[in-house]
Amino acid sequence: MTYSAPVDEQRFVLTHIARIGEIGADPRFSAASEDMVDAIVEGAAAFAEGEYAPLLRSGDTVGARWDNGVVTMPEGFRAAYRAFVDNGWGTLAGPVAFGGQGLPFSLATVVMEDLGTANMGFSLVNMLTPGAIESLVAHGSQEQQATWLPRLITGEWPGTMNLTEPQAGSDVGAIRTTATQAPDGTWRVKGQKIFITFGEHDLADNIVHLVLARTPGAPQGTKGLSLFLVPKYRLDEAGEPGVRNDVHCVSIEHKLGIHASPTCVMSYGDNDDCIGELVGAEGAGIRAMFTMMNNARINVGNQGVQVAERATQLAIAYARDRIQSPSADGTSGKASVAIIEHPDVRRMLLRMKAQTQAVRALLYYAAGQVDRAHMGDAAAKARVDLVTPLVKAHGTDIGCEVASLGVQVHGGMGFIEETGAAQHYRDARITPIYEGTNGIQTADLVGRKLTGDGGAALRALLTDIHAEIDNEPTLVALADAVEQIAAWMLNEASVNDRLAGSYSFLTMVATLTCGWLMARQAAVATALSAKDEGNLTFLKAKIAAARFYLDQIVPEAIGLRAAALAGSAPLYALTAEELAA
Repeated sequence: MTYSAPVDEQRFVLTHIARIGEIGADPRFSAASEDMVDAIVEGAAAFAEGEYAPLLRSGDTVGARWDNGVVTMPEGFRAAYRAFVDNGWGTLAGPVAFGGQGLPFSLATVVMEDLGTANMGFSLVNMLTPGAIESLVAHGSQEQQATWLPRLITGEWPGTMNLTEPQAGSDVGAIRTTATQAPDGTWRVKGQKIFITFGEHDLADNIVHLVLARTPGAPQGTKGLSLFLVPKYRLDEAGEPGVRNDVHCVSIEHKLGIHASPTCVMSYGDNDDCIGELVGAEGAGIRAMFTMMNNARINVGNQGVQVAERATQLAIAYARDRIQSPSADGTSGKASVAIIEHPDVRRMLLRMKAQTQAVRALLYYAAGQVDRAHMGDAAAKARVDLVTPLVKAHGTDIGCEVASLGVQVHGGMGFIEETGAAQHYRDARITPIYEGTNGIQTADLVGRKLTGDGGAALRALLTDIHAEIDNEPTLVALADAVEQIAAWMLNEASVNDRLAGSYSFLTMVATLTCGWLMARQAAVATALSAKDEGNLTFLKAKIAAARFYLDQIVPEAIGLRAAALAGSAPLYALTAEELAA
């Protein structure tokens, strides 16, 4: 269960995919010098390995405990979170004006990867706060920013996202929580929210909830929603936590995985005294919340990388130690060998490494585009919008696949909790569901992202890809298939036809993008190896993983073409009653 952060891999992908050197050359991110980047990569690794990783098992076996509204974390968690705050890890990408370091999101992505790979459930307390910060930066008043951002940026007061209600999951417009303005100008929030990550805990002295609610007379649907900042404790005149607000955790969920993350049912205004602050304009809540949610979706894609990395490390360690059966080719005679020598185990391990590296490249690429968008690059902003559903959906699908392969490598022992492989499998399964199910991500891709601009953003991505893939025929074939499907979806397909093929299409686009980035890495690694530069063992492994991806995984994606073009008719060949028979 030990964890070693993949610092060589992270540094390589930051350099050649995120292209952190170009980002650091911009005046906005001038603090991101090469020395600073190295210090953050090395420091985040040491922190995650030393503080978060040792708590992984107790987070799963003990987990968060609820008692009469109080949520208590296992021993050691509060101290580890305090160390996160005290060491300034939360401040990396925060605005300088409010105590942040103003460093690139790309570097914050590395920190989040390390924390989550060390302890995915625990790291959820770190995951939503950056989105709350972005939402207040974009939509909050100057007073709200001055009051709340400094403590959010340090992580001293973590943030939460409150959307879901029992009757309003993916259909956000069905929210019933209300907010009514009092004579003093404040708002009274009333309602119940479910599935609230770290909605209550003992890690910090205050919690900042961002809550979607409906104001009196507001129209139905999402247009009638407003966003409210609701603290656990109201602030006194000195700006410190004072009177307890009328917000309570009435229970926590008993879940398949992420036991170190309390998933709370939150009740607001039981005594009609839950005070909230309106963030942005009344009726503009969904826009403000999506600022937070888009950040969270990239971070959930990061979780796919995290669980895949940890599962891969665990599987390789087990496969090197587990002795079972002579080699199939007879080279070991009658002597049994480590299972890492058997072809099918090698297949699984190399697939795990290749898929993990591919989605890490996709994640870091997206993070680099976020930074370029902050630098004022409009094309980068359009690219972020396009690749966010790819990062979230494909990243988490791969996390589940790799965690499942990790169990398989362990064989029967993978089904036994003590090895740890099962925990990764259980923890991974939530990631395709929350922050917008992966089906919603695919609908977003073929809806707003494809038809919204007539395919312009996708064509721009394909142009960039084509500029680098002439020597990779499988990538060229996949790019051609993506172009054909996109044209059909734009010009011929009905809405249901597009949605029927959306999952296959997203997988194809994501695999194409990952393949492009893996091909780039292979080219760089080959050139460095030829000059005898760098860590030659690492470079050899990088080339092997990239070739496996390009030669074996990319062709699988080409095979999804038929499903992407099949239309919706096969899905409705049976009535609902016939399907249930």
